[in-house]
Order: sequence, then structure tokens, then C-alpha cells
Amino acid sequence: MKRNQRAGGLRANGVTLGPLSDAELAAIHDSCLEVLERTGVWVEADEALDVYADGGCSVDRETHVVRIPPHLVEQSIASAPPGFALCGRDPGKDLMLSDGRVSFANFTEGLRVTDLESGQNRVSVKQDVADAVRVADYLDQMDLTVLPVAAQDCEHAPSAHGFEAAIANTTKHVHAPAITRAETKAIIEMAALVAGGMDALRERPITSAGACTVSPLKIPSAVNEVCLTMARAGLPTLWMTMTLAGATGPVTLAGTLVVQNSEALAALTLIQLAEPGAKVIYGCSTAGMDLRYGAAVVGTPELGLIGACINQLARRCRLPAWIAGL
Repeated sequence: MKRNQRAGGLRANGVTLGPLSDAELAAIHDSCLEVLERTGVWVEADEALDVYADGGCSVDRETHVVRIPPHLVEQSIASAPPGFALCGRDPGKDLMLSDGRVSFANFTEGLRVTDLESGQNRVSVKQDVADAVRVADYLDQMDLTVLPVAAQDCEHAPSAHGFEAAIANTTKHVHAPAITRAETKAIIEMAALVAGGMDALRERPITSAGACTVSPLKIPSAVNEVCLTMARAGLPTLWMTMTLAGATGPVTLAGTLVVQNSEALAALTLIQLAEPGAKVIYGCSTAGMDLRYGAAVVGTPELGLIGACINQLARRCRLPAWIAGL
């Protein structure tokens, strides 16, 4: 098993980045509990509404608004495991997620590539997934593989086609962004064939999958269909919050953190109510909005600051964090 570089341990020297004090972390957490209990979240799928209702939440089926009591959030935090392995086809490429360990993955789901033969910038296709994954597999700096580009030549279930191209071209763990339950089931079935059956796959999860929440405070059906399907199969899953400060969230850092963390805690609660003890990753791609151009800004000091705060919030919940890079 690859135990990658460890950060955050107690040392006599060195520098750590923790922008939020313990009191500020507690204030943000308490604010999120208040938002979830009083304002609630909008939940698209009836199945997810059933899970919340059966778990003890207040569910308005006409408006699709779910209000979550604080004790259910805290119970969900306590039931999620603080660490687990993301396994590769090669056991030497297994990746342990635990407190303080830092790992890296390539970014995901690009829509265009520059063709190496013609030099043209064109729409990505399934073969591009395979080619890019082979590069990521070769790079020691990449600890796991995410589908680098989209298989846009595959009209039906492009994420499943992308996973097929990826798993055949890497020895590392493959994370597959998905949209529907059908895609997720297809990914699980392919992974089980590679792993040697469902029992072997649960023992050594060579794949994970996740979906995005929608800011502000919405849990779309993709979170229900992808995350619950993975959790019920005994496989790791993540949600990805993508609040934009100044657009889908408040312009202030604290306000944006409250919105995105409320979505994260709502998704965590949904998964843990459906499958207590499910392996989950706190995912976040929250950034700021350039108000002059209406575009998300990345590669900025603000994104690094947000990422450092998100890491603190995830550690407060004892969860592995998956944070968009600079």
C-alpha cells in the first residue's frame, strides 16, 4: 500500500495553514446546523425525500424542502469512517485516506483536447480518455486517476464509457464522475468483473464515484442516484460542493463556507441515514466569482484560502477531504 506524504503531524518546526480558529470553526458549524434546521435544503428525488423522512427529518413533499435536526447531522458525522483505502488494480498503488495524508489526482471531465497529430483543438472522445489516463498512470505524482476528459462520442452513458477506457489503462484507483443510477451501476458491474466479483470489490474498492450538489442549498437527483448506489454497494463515494462566492453564495468567505458546508452536511446525512457507516469523502470545488466577467476564478489566492478552510471543516468532521486544486 502506498502511504503517501503525511502532513499535519506535531513537529518542532515547519508551517501549517489553518486560517480558521477553533472558535471560528465552531461558529461556522453551528451556523450550518441552524441553516439545515430552519431553512433546510431543497431535495429533488422522491427516494431521497423518503430517506430523510424515515430518518426523522421534517419533509415538505410539496416544496421538496427538507429540514434536518442537528442531532441527525451529528449522528451522521459520528457514523462515517475517518479513513479507508482507495485501492488500485496493483496493490502497490493502493492509497490510504486518513488524517494528515496528502495525495494528488488529475483534474476531471475536460471537454476539449489539442489533437497531437493535427494540432487542432477539438471535442474530446473516448480514445482521449484512454490516452490521458495512461499518462496519469505513468506519473508518480498522481496517486489516483479521475476521468481526465469526457467521452463525448458516446451519446449514452458517457461516464460509463469513460470508466471502461480508464480502468483498462491504469493500475491506480479510478474515480468516475457519474450522473445517473444506470451509469453508476454499469461502473460497479465493470469494476466487479475486474476485481473478481462483488465481494472482492467491496474488500478492495478499485473504484469510487460521486456527484455534485447545486448551490445554494440543493441536493439534485444525481447525488441520490450516484452516492446512494455506491454506498449501498459498499463502495466509497463523495459529494462535490461548488458554491461560487458572489454568485451562488454570499460574497464573504464566512458566508460562502456556511452555504457549501451546509450542503456537504446535508449530503453526508442523506448517505449515512441510508447506509450507516458508508465510506464518504468530503468533496469541494468552491471558488469565487469574477463579478466583472461572470466567470469562476481559479488559480487565485482566494481559492487557496477557501481550500485551506474546507480542509479544516472536513477534519472537524473527521472526514477525508477532496479539494479542487489551485
